[in-house]
Amino acid sequence: MATVYHHQTPFFTPNPKPLRPAKTAASTIYCFAKSSNIDPFEEKKQAHVDYDAGTHKLTTRIPGVRKSDLPKRHRLRVEGDRFQKDWAVSEVVERVIKLHHWEDIESVLNRWAGRFARKNFPVLIREITMRGSIEHGIQVFNWMKNQKNYCARNDIYNMMIGLHARHNRIDQARGLFFEMQKWRCKPDVETYNALISAHGRAGQWRWGVNIMEDMLREAIPPSRTTYNNLIHACGTSGNWKEALKVCKKMTDNGIGPDLVTHNIVLSAYKSGSQYSKALSYFELMRGTNVNPDTTTLNIVINCLVKLGKYEEAIKVFNSMREKRSKCRPDIVTYTSIMHMYSVCGQVENCHSVFSTLIAEGLKPNIVSYNALIGAYASLGLSEQASSTFYEMKKRGTRPDVVSYTSLLNAFGKSQQPQKAKEVFDMMRKNNCKPNLVSYNALIDAYGSNGFLAEAVELLREMEQAGLQPNVVSISTLLAACGRCCEKVKIDSILKAANLRGIELNTIAYNAGIGSYMNVGEYEAALDLYKRMRKKRVRPDSVTYNVLISGCCKMSKYSEALDFLVEMRDLKIPFSKEVYSSAICAYSKQGQLAEAESIFDMMKMDGLQPDVIAYTAMLHTYTTAEQWEKAFAVFQEMEVNGVQPDSVACAALMRSFNRGSLPGKVLLLAEFMRDKNIPFIDAVFFEMVSACTILRDWKTLTDVIHTMENSLPRISVGTLNHLLHSFAKVGKIDTMLKLFLKIVASGAEVDSTTYSILLKDLLAAGYWRKYIEVMQWMEDAGVPPSPQMYNNILSYAHTSAGPENGAAIRERIESLKRKSGYSLLKSKGCDPPLPANSLIGSL
Repeated sequence: MATVYHHQTPFFTPNPKPLRPAKTAASTIYCFAKSSNIDPFEEKKQAHVDYDAGTHKLTTRIPGVRKSDLPKRHRLRVEGDRFQKDWAVSEVVERVIKLHHWEDIESVLNRWAGRFARKNFPVLIREITMRGSIEHGIQVFNWMKNQKNYCARNDIYNMMIGLHARHNRIDQARGLFFEMQKWRCKPDVETYNALISAHGRAGQWRWGVNIMEDMLREAIPPSRTTYNNLIHACGTSGNWKEALKVCKKMTDNGIGPDLVTHNIVLSAYKSGSQYSKALSYFELMRGTNVNPDTTTLNIVINCLVKLGKYEEAIKVFNSMREKRSKCRPDIVTYTSIMHMYSVCGQVENCHSVFSTLIAEGLKPNIVSYNALIGAYASLGLSEQASSTFYEMKKRGTRPDVVSYTSLLNAFGKSQQPQKAKEVFDMMRKNNCKPNLVSYNALIDAYGSNGFLAEAVELLREMEQAGLQPNVVSISTLLAACGRCCEKVKIDSILKAANLRGIELNTIAYNAGIGSYMNVGEYEAALDLYKRMRKKRVRPDSVTYNVLISGCCKMSKYSEALDFLVEMRDLKIPFSKEVYSSAICAYSKQGQLAEAESIFDMMKMDGLQPDVIAYTAMLHTYTTAEQWEKAFAVFQEMEVNGVQPDSVACAALMRSFNRGSLPGKVLLLAEFMRDKNIPFIDAVFFEMVSACTILRDWKTLTDVIHTMENSLPRISVGTLNHLLHSFAKVGKIDTMLKLFLKIVASGAEVDSTTYSILLKDLLAAGYWRKYIEVMQWMEDAGVPPSPQMYNNILSYAHTSAGPENGAAIRERIESLKRKSGYSLLKSKGCDPPLPANSLIGSL
């Protein structure tokens, strides 16, 4: 039964006192539960509703033994003292918790009339420990022991041991265990449970086993909670086998496992990375009468995600969201699903789950926000990550070191190292100390964007801050050296790792070998690989892929195949990348049969070839001039749902051109337009070749229009090929117009382009344009070569006729004088012979 008070003036009650009286009386309601029970320690509910503010609050009040219930000698002592307050136990707890200075606690407690009632002490300690404030609890406990009417009790010590356990103060908890025995308090089952729990939280499972043995020697039978605490202690330390032994012992002693036990065993499997065993145990659990709860299904979802069984994890999640489900998803469930989508790179789904979490009325915690920020950071979506970060702060959730590190990583992956440094500085400004992961993320942000000096300097700064670099720091720096092509830095970092006693793992060796390969240091890479084998660090598929692909880039194909044989001898499974590199190596060696065998072996191993593997086979068949097989491979890509890229299309085009099928090249170009596949330089080259073979000038003109926006990025070889294509069919004017357009676009034009242009002009008899182009070369700072002078003089003597020949020689002599042609000889170039000498020699 409840009484509702609704007044027009502010309502105050002498006992208990409302937490916050309403500002406007008409909008505030207080409700107190009435009871005929006069137990002073009965919990009483008090509700406070403020309609103006739109808030409500439900509190539990414990009166305790009040002044009127004290013995007469104590009551007379406090009645005459106006400083003695008749506070309820709950009010004393609130006053103590608000204190910031421990020396003030005694002044508060010494004014409390209820301190003369011994029965108030256990309740006071219980309420303090429930608030979780260990310093307040310790000070109140010490004050309590100095009271004359204090009597040591098991329940008080048990609560204090449990409080120390929750704060991982193992030595203090053990000290209380021995202290209580000095006060002649015999430890009971709850005492041992609290002590086992304390050691379990610290990962000291062997201490937990020893404590249970002491418990048995004292003839105290363990309870189900005792076994659960010990199983949990073993499980959190990763000793899932020991956890199972304790579980079996529990069953043998006639104490059946309950739902909590099953959840702890599942958690032990998860902590020990035995995800398949956890799922098997869950299936056995479902065959019993124990129904899983939300915690159980959260562990199952986590194990499914770790095993990559994402669809099954989603099924469990959806079953929890059904209306009839008894196991409703909580914040942990939603966060696990968000993490799953983050691992898969499905950021949109991750954000959708986060939105659903809020729509279901759950308040996101720091872990949920970190999961969303981490998902954005993994793809370098710095704007979204930053927006989520500031939204989290706006909603009152304080970022932790994981939040800052994820945001920092997002800016690093989006090529914004300066903003990453700003986040790092903001972290320290907000009293959030960067950890090793934070420093490594900033090193990666600098290194991956070419700021190698800053990355190395950060390594020194890390050591000054008292953090020792680990193998991840070294791996990150080695990879950065490879990107920046700094061989000397690679040697220095390897030496620094050796001086600091950092043992390189497989990932670090892979980064070092790859960096040496990137700078073309094959011998250094090979020496590091030999050191890796000597240190008994087992190479993996990444190691051999780096070696094989690096050898292919340096045209060391036989060495690449030797590494392939070695990898096979070590029985290291081939990855897609290794298969692709092997196909490339066999192709360059002209071993078509071996390349086909590797490609078939890849499919037999259950690895679906990707676009890189297919492209490697296309190059192989193109080199062997087998366009039918190349086209068959391209069709197989489409059937298997592999989207061809520009490189694959260029390889097939080259195969068609070599097979005298230029029409198919243009059809493939239409296919690329339909599929929105970008045109690259190699594609333009093959299209120009096809149009030239077909003499399809209209299409070639269309190709030129398509290339216009890309002219500055087109290679010199492709531009030269395009110019020569027009000259071959006598379209000299079109060639010159195109050349001028190329120059105007800012594209790279070197002496080879001018050489092709001059040869084609001379072959067509355009000697005036020839001399004009030579003048263009002088104006562009590209001096004509002696051969160019010789060519025009030879033409003047043999083909131009006497009148034109004299004009040509006169203009050439003028050009020589104007350009300082005599300087060529001083630079080591032989100038052309004079006209008379040339005629005489002929």
